[in-house]
Amino acid sequence: MSEVPGRVTVIGESLVDLIWRPGAEHVVPVPGGSPANVAVGLHRLGRAATLVTVWGDDPPGELVRAHLEAIGVDVRRVAADAGRTTLAVAYLDGAGSATYDFLTAWDPRELPVPEDTAVLHTGSLATVVEPGASRVVKLCRELHGTAGMTVVTDLNVRPAVQPDREAYREACLRLAGVADVVKASDDDLDWLFPALKPAEAARVLLAEGPRLVVVTLGAEGALAVTSAEEVRVPAPRTEVADTIGAGDTFQAALLDAIAAHGVPHDPAELAAVLTRCTTAAAINCTRVGADPPTLAELTAALG
Repeated sequence: MSEVPGRVTVIGESLVDLIWRPGAEHVVPVPGGSPANVAVGLHRLGRAATLVTVWGDDPPGELVRAHLEAIGVDVRRVAADAGRTTLAVAYLDGAGSATYDFLTAWDPRELPVPEDTAVLHTGSLATVVEPGASRVVKLCRELHGTAGMTVVTDLNVRPAVQPDREAYREACLRLAGVADVVKASDDDLDWLFPALKPAEAARVLLAEGPRLVVVTLGAEGALAVTSAEEVRVPAPRTEVADTIGAGDTFQAALLDAIAAHGVPHDPAELAAVLTRCTTAAAINCTRVGADPPTLAELTAALG
């Protein structure tokens, strides 16, 4: 597959999801991690992408390595101190929605960024689990505002790794202050700002400095908020296998659009980007686990 110029560098965790379905007697190990899933999604869309991540020299780490190598993702595995791979237990309900618990390790000693990077993306555990989280935020602060660089983050809130709501909220606001684009789900925002509606919570994040806040609304579609606009699009109707990786697939499509055309700002641009992202996420939801579409599949679905 030939890659489209405009590299996206993704910084964050690779892990193994232990998927536990209702009534199952055994869990199923599946390689994943939000940043790793995003990098896979970008690769399948033909976008030049590099994943900067860590994993351990252990059986879960070998599963991650083999998975990323088989797909062909460009990976910079950096040195870390813990020497083990993060594990996530994904408990699925009858509708295919997942809740998570984690055994985490995120302590990269360095965070190299390729010189041709146009978009830097991070989020999820990488921006909450220390000591790596402080290093990631520091890097975003250094690169934010650099000519030719767009910093994007997905909050992807996981209370299991930081149950202190106020501390988590402060971490997300700090991250929003060093980003050009912030993405969150309505569930993320409901947990961070329980008294606010999604659009209101998005404006709290927007006040920290990003140009655009995007909110995924599950089956209701997605919302984009800028200082001047609020744009909503519906989600395609689809038969859901499970929702694992849907948000990451959405994010990959969003990053691909930003790398190609810059941060969207007018209503028509925002609606077109959101439609593409929700369509990509819907395709992922028809499959088991994180399995984002190829560019050909997404183009066909969009007609």
